[in-house]
Amino acid sequence: QVQLVESGGGLVQAGGSLRLSCAASGSIFSIMGWYRQAPGKQRELVSTITTGGTTNYRDSVKGRFTISRDNGKNTVYLQMNSLKPEDTAVYYCNAVYYGPGAASNYWGQGTQVTVSS
Repeated sequence: QVQLVESGGGLVQAGGSLRLSCAASGSIFSIMGWYRQAPGKQRELVSTITTGGTTNYRDSVKGRFTISRDNGKNTVYLQMNSLKPEDTAVYYCNAVYYGPGAASNYWGQGTQVTVSS
């Protein structure tokens, strides 16, 4: 039973910082990352990181957000700096495991990030 436990969300003023954490149970996942969903909008990819440390970011967060992972702790982090009101969303941890013939996709419960102006 896979569990992704998120923490670190909250309320912050524009220009501030937050760090999100997601601790995964069991397996080391090939890809871990963060998505977010604002009211009335589709869930969108924020950032991903592979076991080897290869990272990807959506354009709007490049230079402001940094994703990292600790494979020993099976935890992924998202350091968010210079936050903007448009970053306000529920942030979801995501983990992908590639097994034989299929990939499994897991999600955390979501943590609210609210950025005030």
